[in-house]
Amino acid sequence: MKERMVLMRQIQDVEFALTELQLYLDTHPFDQKALMDFNCYSQQLLMLKQSYEMAYGPLLSYGFSPSPYPWKWLDSPWPWEEQF
Repeated sequence: MKERMVLMRQIQDVEFALTELQLYLDTHPFDQKALMDFNCYSQQLLMLKQSYEMAYGPLLSYGFSPSPYPWKWLDSPWPWEEQF
């Protein structure tokens, strides 16, 4: 369970950094370093989410995340129910 919480926290940290960078890039669209950082974090987020979903099941429903057999979406806790 600890690994699951650590991985979820890493996802949240990277999502926070991406949100901040997106807001910055909205007002500084020609900042090449910020754009490079955004793209790097985007790749990191993709890998973290893939790792989480392979180990613990989908983070999103409605076709945004594949599910292994058997159907995992009903397994709890759901990502937003995690307690940190």
